Amino acid sequence: MEKVAVLGAGSWGTALALVLADNGHEVHLWTHRESLAEKINQTHRNEKYLKDIDLPHSITASHDLGATVENAKHVILVVPTKAMREVCGQLKQVLTEKVIITHASKGIEPGTYKRVSEVISEEIPKEKYEDIVVLSGPSHAEEVSLRQPTTVTVSSEELEVAEKVQDLFINRQFRVYTSPDLVGVELGGALKNIIALGAGISDGLGYGDNAKAALITRGLAEIARLGTSMGANPLTFSGLTGIGDLIVTCTSSHSRNWRAGNKLGQGYPLDEVLDQMGMVVEGVRTTKAAFQLAQEQGVEMPITSGIYRILFESADPRDVVDELMTRIRRHEMEDLTNILDEKMND
Repeated sequence: MEKVAVLGAGSWGTALALVLADNGHEVHLWTHRESLAEKINQTHRNEKYLKDIDLPHSITASHDLGATVENAKHVILVVPTKAMREVCGQLKQVLTEKVIITHASKGIEPGTYKRVSEVISEEIPKEKYEDIVVLSGPSHAEEVSLRQPTTVTVSSEELEVAEKVQDLFINRQFRVYTSPDLVGVELGGALKNIIALGAGISDGLGYGDNAKAALITRGLAEIARLGTSMGANPLTFSGLTGIGDLIVTCTSSHSRNWRAGNKLGQGYPLDEVLDQMGMVVEGVRTTKAAFQLAQEQGVEMPITSGIYRILFESADPRDVVDELMTRIRRHEMEDLTNILDEKMND
């Protein structure tokens, strides 16, 4: 049994804490809200995020970051990407021993275009951690908390460290694979949220399965184009953190990105949609970052560009769909051929 600190008491952080507790670990769950910590400890539930799920007594909640990470061997970061720098800035002040840092947050930082692991490494000195690991894959917190079968991938620069995190989480309901492609695993998890917004918009407009299948497939091509330009292995996007995460996020009402897109497709303005959600919609921020990055690197991402215009330029979703459907004729295999050629020439 190990002491594990989980930073972030939202739905995903709580679900991962539950997996760790099932594996016999002593889990300390941190939230910046003292009232939430008290409620979790009193009721052994986190009703706001995971309704009707009983939490084991081996999960203890706290709003004291120093006490949460004290003597922990693993720190699991599950906070929104917009809060990552701030939380890491606080974390470096209270870490007294080397830990393995695992993050399960999916996004890209606008302006800097940094992946989450890069943000962490910039904010926390290397002497305070053994390595940074990413955990990603098709994994709705609601289903994980019900102990339904789920598979994810972990990746880090050091395979041995990734295997330690694999051992930490893996059980009969929560299967964990390892991957050597840290860049691809992070980007697949982040960029799929953009396409999930698009899938929700499509459903909100009343379009059918044909439209959504096309969106997912062509969206994957965009993810692979941008990901490969940033150093990812294109094969990663055919795995759990690519097509797997894309399918689950684009097709389920559990997905907050799909739900937000669905409201946008019905005509609700972005500000109102985000207010109604009451939770972070990572795809909105990632759309801005990916759009800017694609322009800077000269990567063609028409779906992402269209969603950017809907979100930030008040474009009519139907007009964007019409433009996508009337683009210049293309050969479907051009994308795959170009991506593989670029990788072969690296």
